[in-house]
Amino acid sequence: MAKDQKKQPRPKAETPKGFRDYFGADVTERKAMLDRIAEIYHRHGFDPLETSAVETVEALGKFLPDVDRPNAGVFAWQEETVPGGGSGDWLALRYDLTAPLARVAAQFRNDLPTPYRRYAMGPVWRNEKPGPGRFRQFYQCDADTVGSASVGADAEICVMLADALEAVGIARGDYMVRINSRKVLNGVLEAAEVRAEQAESVLRQIDKFDKVGREGVLALLTAGRKDDSGAFIEGVGLSDAQAAPVLAFLTSGGDNNQATLDNLRAAVGGSAIGAEGVEELAQIAAMLEAMGVGGDRAVIDPAVVRGLGYYTGPVFEAELTFEILDEKGRKRRFGSVAGGGRYDGLVERFTGQKMPATGVSIGVDRLLAALRARGLSGAAADGPVVVTVMDRDRMADYQAMASELRAAGIRAEVYLGNPKNFGNQLKYADRRGAPVAVIQGADEAARGVVQVKDLNLGARIAAEASHEEWKSQPAQTEVPRHGLVAEIRRILG
Repeated sequence: MAKDQKKQPRPKAETPKGFRDYFGADVTERKAMLDRIAEIYHRHGFDPLETSAVETVEALGKFLPDVDRPNAGVFAWQEETVPGGGSGDWLALRYDLTAPLARVAAQFRNDLPTPYRRYAMGPVWRNEKPGPGRFRQFYQCDADTVGSASVGADAEICVMLADALEAVGIARGDYMVRINSRKVLNGVLEAAEVRAEQAESVLRQIDKFDKVGREGVLALLTAGRKDDSGAFIEGVGLSDAQAAPVLAFLTSGGDNNQATLDNLRAAVGGSAIGAEGVEELAQIAAMLEAMGVGGDRAVIDPAVVRGLGYYTGPVFEAELTFEILDEKGRKRRFGSVAGGGRYDGLVERFTGQKMPATGVSIGVDRLLAALRARGLSGAAADGPVVVTVMDRDRMADYQAMASELRAAGIRAEVYLGNPKNFGNQLKYADRRGAPVAVIQGADEAARGVVQVKDLNLGARIAAEASHEEWKSQPAQTEVPRHGLVAEIRRILG
């Protein structure tokens, strides 16, 4: 090597900041969960849709809720202009599954049924600052109805969301679908005589109701307040009279949907848009009741404030109500795992024509974390049966065993590492989460038998049983070679 030729440094084996790798259990648990959700969506008549991971920046537009700068938060690049090739367009990784749906609904509007009901599941990318539990690539699971102005579409989305949560294992009583309306919020602002330039600030203070309570929101709407650190937060500047309808709205939740609706009618006063929103919520409540979704599964809740510059009608979110321990050992509610609402202006960008739409997005990683917190993920039994190798020259026999098990629908593999140390083979089976190990040496082969080791039972015996119990309940049994499949089926239940 020439003296002036520098040795190239080795690349670092590390994941880019804000990204992560998903290994066996992560992938299988997520797939099992999404399969159950897809079954619910399919049962409701929704069709699957897969769109490209890359869209034009023009098609994506500015749709990230609560982001002021166009195209903020996206991974974008300009395609090179080459003869017969790239056009110089700006392209970007999709940041959600809704903006691509709007493009599809516009592009194929003459081919798709109206309304168009679809669900989509897949990764999305956001170029935002990562943090604990906040990644730049994550999964979304969406269901949307495009082309229907009926609140029946909103009601169905809410029912479908409740059914999906129960299908993955969240028990009734451990979740609540909460529903509000942007029209009701607009009516409250109108009743409070809030100026246009104040509206978004007022809505942001409303969204803090759960954290700071009635008096905290009152202070934030009027003169301001000190936060926990002692810093002063400037208020919106409303008068007490203006703040009154807002507070009436926030505290309008009643013992049941009818009481809440009556309180909301009073809160919106003479606002026509507010009255329209309350009537739509009343229709949704009646439809939910008719579809068997009562107050133990979904409620009208004025505290739901979502996508301030995005949604145009009913909004909803699913909250998990059980408690977990946070990283500091404190109890807290798990919180929201899904949200959505009506967004009637999205497709209109492409066509210039009104195209009503409504939908919901489930936070896949959050819901999976919730299932794990409740011990409902169920990936422990997913490991393969491991056929161990006692004699190198009998590899074909071991492969035949694994093939028989696979043909019977049992996940299986042959150990393909160095078979010299049998203990290492069992350690490998343990790391794979294998429920069973199959053992056949020359002696067993000559007698036409095979040893079947129940690894899960063996682990329990080692941890719990006395010596006498261990002798009377062996985890390893000998069966005829032709009975291998039947024995493993028995062990797997």
